[in-house]
Amino acid sequence: MGPFIIAASLVFVFTTILTIAGVGSAFIVIPTFYWLGVPLTEAMAIGLLLNAISMTFASVNYIRYKLVMFRTAVPIILLAVVFSPFGAWSTRFFPERSLKLLFVIFLFFAATMMLFYKPRMREDKHSLKKELKIGIGLGIGAGYLGGLLGVGGGNFIVPALVWLGIDPKKASATTAFVVVFSSLAGFLGHATIGNLNWELLAFSAVGSVCGALAGSWLMHQKLNAQTVKKVIGIVLYAIAIKMAWGLYK
Repeated sequence: MGPFIIAASLVFVFTTILTIAGVGSAFIVIPTFYWLGVPLTEAMAIGLLLNAISMTFASVNYIRYKLVMFRTAVPIILLAVVFSPFGAWSTRFFPERSLKLLFVIFLFFAATMMLFYKPRMREDKHSLKKELKIGIGLGIGAGYLGGLLGVGGGNFIVPALVWLGIDPKKASATTAFVVVFSSLAGFLGHATIGNLNWELLAFSAVGSVCGALAGSWLMHQKLNAQTVKKVIGIVLYAIAIKMAWGLYK
């Protein structure tokens, strides 16, 4: 019982913080569960399912707050599903270490831009044509690169949307909605590999749901756009540092 409570508490903390950024907590949950003694394939399946669960609850709040840009999100989801496997297939042509190093450099660049670059904010209302173009471009790019590098496309989508002048809150909320589908697809792929610890999943799911609700509430009610932008930047730095440590430890 003790390890399950510890796991649920850690999931709650991670999910609360990362829900604000809209990128999902699987990238931290998976190594944490592995450290707690959970087999890697099982940790990956549970982490991705928790991503889908938490982002679903967060997205319900974001939709209620009218923060999700559906006309941008839907093309991203559809095209990411198509191009992610193509990106994964392409990995055979690139050295894995070089790919990860490039991604670390990208994350450091993206985090720096999020923290220090001030884009020209545009009107809240975007034309259908504009939102479709953004969604198509990001769907292809994030899907392919996410599959190529083996990471969530949310890491690309959030900073890209902010650079394009979209409000950081809407960028995070829209990305969270996309992550629901990408994480669920990833879970279905990993779940066929091994068994799941249902008791661990149940405890962790409670922490994940509570963290998602807390994070989405904080993002909408308590944090302004600039603070959300800073949180996203810090999260991206954390992902970059973790990946760099994995490359050179």
